[in-house]
Amino acid sequence: MAASTSPATAAWAFAVATCVKLLLVPTYRSTDFDVHRYWLALTHALPARQWYTDASSQWTLDYPPFFAYFSRLLALPAPLVDATLVSVPVPDSPPFAHLLYLRLTVAFSDLLLLGSVLLLARDARQRQRPFLALALVLWSPALLAVDHIHFQYNGFLMGLLLLSLYFLEQGWDLAGGFVFASLLCSKHLFLVAAPVYFLYLFRHYCCGRGVVKGLGRLVLMGAGVAAVFAAAFTPFVYYGQIQQLFNRLFPFGRGLCHAYWAPNFWVFYIILDKVLAFLLRRLGFNIAIPEASFTGGLVGDSSPFAVLPKVTPITTFLLVLLAMTPCLVKAFSNPQPKHIIRWVSYACTCGFMFGWHVHEKASLHFTIPLALIAMDSLNDARHYFLLSIVSCYSLFPLLFEKQEYLIKVMLLLTYAALMWVGFTSHFAANSDQEGKKVNRSGSTVKKNGFIGWIGLSYLLGIAAIELWSRVLHHHVFGDRLPFLPLIMVSFYCGVGMMYSWMWQLIYIVRHT
Repeated sequence: MAASTSPATAAWAFAVATCVKLLLVPTYRSTDFDVHRYWLALTHALPARQWYTDASSQWTLDYPPFFAYFSRLLALPAPLVDATLVSVPVPDSPPFAHLLYLRLTVAFSDLLLLGSVLLLARDARQRQRPFLALALVLWSPALLAVDHIHFQYNGFLMGLLLLSLYFLEQGWDLAGGFVFASLLCSKHLFLVAAPVYFLYLFRHYCCGRGVVKGLGRLVLMGAGVAAVFAAAFTPFVYYGQIQQLFNRLFPFGRGLCHAYWAPNFWVFYIILDKVLAFLLRRLGFNIAIPEASFTGGLVGDSSPFAVLPKVTPITTFLLVLLAMTPCLVKAFSNPQPKHIIRWVSYACTCGFMFGWHVHEKASLHFTIPLALIAMDSLNDARHYFLLSIVSCYSLFPLLFEKQEYLIKVMLLLTYAALMWVGFTSHFAANSDQEGKKVNRSGSTVKKNGFIGWIGLSYLLGIAAIELWSRVLHHHVFGDRLPFLPLIMVSFYCGVGMMYSWMWQLIYIVRHT
């Protein structure tokens, strides 16, 4: 499993992943399928001036212009399959040909992810990453579940992010900044990584080369990024729609949490508020119950709390920046390309843990890059093993229909087995070759001791949560407290995510 990556092995791994994707074509699809189906029709049937003003459907376009152009590109061959696929209004019940076409566009767009991972695996500053690093990305059960069952285009977007990171690792800063700007114009949620990019590129690309040359590089980088944003947004400035476009991109009225709570810091904040409200009411205090309930399963227009202070978007923004500060200091003071993947992953983790209206699917933004450095050390492997399982399990509630249950369980268990065998064999071999030493820390790979008893106990807790959710909850409560299993999943996975955030923070402070 520790063999070096070659184009042939990469093609084999991608082919295996594609076969799995094809098997998943008839599975459950979320309303995100309807969203992207409408966007294909919208961008094909209507001129660009109507893309961000059309309100004939509830699935209004709320991604940046480059993704709209991407949808327009994917729609070009659609009339050859069925003209109604890209007609407005779209059919209420799409035929199988429509489903197959859209599923195939997701699989096709994953070619960018393959190319980016292959570049990172084959030439990482003249050292090749093992094949397992590539397989961990291409065979990610979370990515398969979100993109090829639930339905999204995260593989394409992660391909852009990884391509940018590849350029930065190679020292090609201008190209890395250009690709990252293109990513921001495709999905604005990656803005959370922008502070790391800005400070790193400013120090690594512009500074230390004299005032004139440094200023010239700053102007060149700024012009390149500005050109990307101009290409994306200038048409809509011309149409006088820029305010409408930004209202679509940043709908802060949606509230602090999504309908299903992402496993982040705010889960603990909400639960603490409810516990305090319960205790204070029992003590005789008059505690008003907010009209909107976080356990109602709906996306609200506010973030009601009974006891704790209300959280605003600016609060979450400041918390994200505060959490990111140690990483920003490191990126500015010692901008080394070998650390860029770790820094950007940590920035995305901060956005996930403390951001506003975070979706659980956003964990892909840091779990996918971290897969590439999971084999850099034994501690990295242990961290990624736990993080990837927690991240994938936190997505289980997205696939709630019975026919997909065995699929999501088998995807996760297969991936966990792949990691266990791959990591233990790789580090055991390295331990033998280096006199029982791994990464100069004196750590050794002991039999059955890969993650330790604490990590093993935590993972067994996931099995207990799943047993409760699937079997015991119904027998104990019947139809009462229907959202309790979801809260338990969010809370328990939130513990694992908090551990991952803290682990990354400590590693960055000590070792970068």
